[in-house]
Amino acid sequence: MILENGIIRTLDPQLPTARALAIAGSYIAGGVGVHESALASPETVDLGGRCVLPAFTDSHVHFPTWSLNQLQVKLDGCGSLDEALTRIREAKVAPGRWLRGYGWRSGDWSTRVEPTKEVLDGVTGDTPAIFFSKDYHSAWLNSAALAVASGDLDVDGGVVERDENGEPTGVLREESAWTFRDRHVETSQDEWVAATRTGIRLANSRGVAAIHDKDGWLGAIGIFQRLRDEGNLSLRVWGSIPHRLLDDAAALSLLSGFGDEWLRIGYLKAFMDGTLGSKTALLTDGTGVEITSREELEEIIRRGGERGWPLAVHAIGDQANRNVLDALEATKDVWQPKGLRQRVEHAQCLTPDDVGRFADLGVACSVQFSHAPSDRDLAERLWGERLDGTYAFRSLLDSGALVANGSDAPVEELDPLAGIAAGVLRTIDDRPAWRPEEALTVEQALHATCVAPAYLSRDERRRGRLLPGMLADLVVLDRDPLAGERVERPDVEVIATMVGGRWVHNAPPWD
Repeated sequence: MILENGIIRTLDPQLPTARALAIAGSYIAGGVGVHESALASPETVDLGGRCVLPAFTDSHVHFPTWSLNQLQVKLDGCGSLDEALTRIREAKVAPGRWLRGYGWRSGDWSTRVEPTKEVLDGVTGDTPAIFFSKDYHSAWLNSAALAVASGDLDVDGGVVERDENGEPTGVLREESAWTFRDRHVETSQDEWVAATRTGIRLANSRGVAAIHDKDGWLGAIGIFQRLRDEGNLSLRVWGSIPHRLLDDAAALSLLSGFGDEWLRIGYLKAFMDGTLGSKTALLTDGTGVEITSREELEEIIRRGGERGWPLAVHAIGDQANRNVLDALEATKDVWQPKGLRQRVEHAQCLTPDDVGRFADLGVACSVQFSHAPSDRDLAERLWGERLDGTYAFRSLLDSGALVANGSDAPVEELDPLAGIAAGVLRTIDDRPAWRPEEALTVEQALHATCVAPAYLSRDERRRGRLLPGMLADLVVLDRDPLAGERVERPDVEVIATMVGGRWVHNAPPWD
């Protein structure tokens, strides 16, 4: 196949553009100067002036969870508690099933109130209901749901909100929320697989060919395996596993040899703290929730490093990020000689002194460009005195750090073009850019969404650029996002997506 009559953006600085792109099987056969004679009986695709880029990778996504949430009650964007309750009241649920949803954030409500089980009881009755917050670190339950736990709600690293009488209010945070979900809210494997199958098609339609998945805790590997075996896995999955599996030598040995070009397990996942929205981010003023201490993390890094496993560490607050960097520095004798590509997930709030330490240590920042404009009001209210190091994407790049971009879906929508626009414009509404000094160029945002993720998954010689010998994973856009200085949605649209030389969304010819 030859793609021609458009602009090919390779994202390789040595050969940034090509007049045509030749594809043989799953791979790119050539670019500039390729002639039809280079391939046997080639199909020629007229791009019609459109732009071709390497396909997008979402570097941080809870993919099965996001997929399942497409079928649940969506509370994101609610401006008040009453609006959230109205959506819940209108939801339908089969008898005997849980009413589930996600996306609320009380900090966005016009009246500053926290949700309670009593107000939820008024619209759900005796149907057990659970609604996760936008950041997925808090859960809002009704009385019927709480009754299932028989009072067993407190766990290490968790928070149970209680009223003045010591009774649970209906809001669980951090480990308390996740443990309740894992113990009591059952989702069958068939449900997970069906939802994920649909989610893959949606992701492909948005130009996504690969993901770094964070749902290892729920057994996502089994979900993706089923889809691969049935021929419906058109995403390249690089998955994580919980660090606690370091204690399971047999499982770790099995997983270390697992994988193919579609599905691999490659890194451990750990949590240092909570989040901005749940007010549980660990800050230098001592507030927040510490899920893993610096000393505990050092042990995890050493044990993982000895076995060849890199680590992805969730860190939101400035103290949590400092603890991660301190732990990585203290253990660099173990992981640096092995070339392990360590990463910090989110890195949302940093002290200015810590910004340059990522590059110094060779630690990547796996961030979400869309979080900055989405969180701006809450960040100003809760982190007002520490904004200099908040969502500091440009500062991190300028320091020499590797920055990879993801969505954190379902926290934000899995939509790479929207994320790229957020990184460049630093706004998602009619307001001026928020902290515009941290805005990125379009080229930098594309690099973080296409090239950097391939490096983190050790795929830099196979993916991320459109060069001969690399996999033919590409996206066709209706126009060239690098033709001007700005990229704005919805002006740039995905026309088609190819993964491994096969059109997985909207095969040509195009109108």
